[in-house]
Amino acid sequence: QVQVAESGGGSVQAGGSLRLSCAASGRSASSYDMGWFRQAPGKGRTFVAAISRSAGSTYYADSVKGRFTISRDNAKNTVYLQMNSLKPEDTAVYSCAVFQSLYTFSTQYASPYRYRDWGQGTQVTVSS
Repeated sequence: QVQVAESGGGSVQAGGSLRLSCAASGRSASSYDMGWFRQAPGKGRTFVAAISRSAGSTYYADSVKGRFTISRDNAKNTVYLQMNSLKPEDTAVYSCAVFQSLYTFSTQYASPYRYRDWGQGTQVTVSS
């Protein structure tokens, strides 16, 4: 089992930037594919970005492509989400999770049902 903890959220104006961190601890934390999701008030959890265990593959939702960058430092067991050019519609609770290895990451990275060990999330609020 892996424990994850998100940090780095906050309140910014539109056009601003934030960098979220997802610190993983536990058995072989750096050997898992990881994903970021977000949940806006009254809405379901939606895919934001995902990264393979080696960082060789990254995936993004169309809504954040070109503005967000996912990366990882396996020596620190940490996954990052750099968010630039933030928009009010990016306002949500952002959570990271571990992709379950029994599924195929390259085809199922966007499904929240393929992930486990969710963190508590970090709030991101973007004002216009």
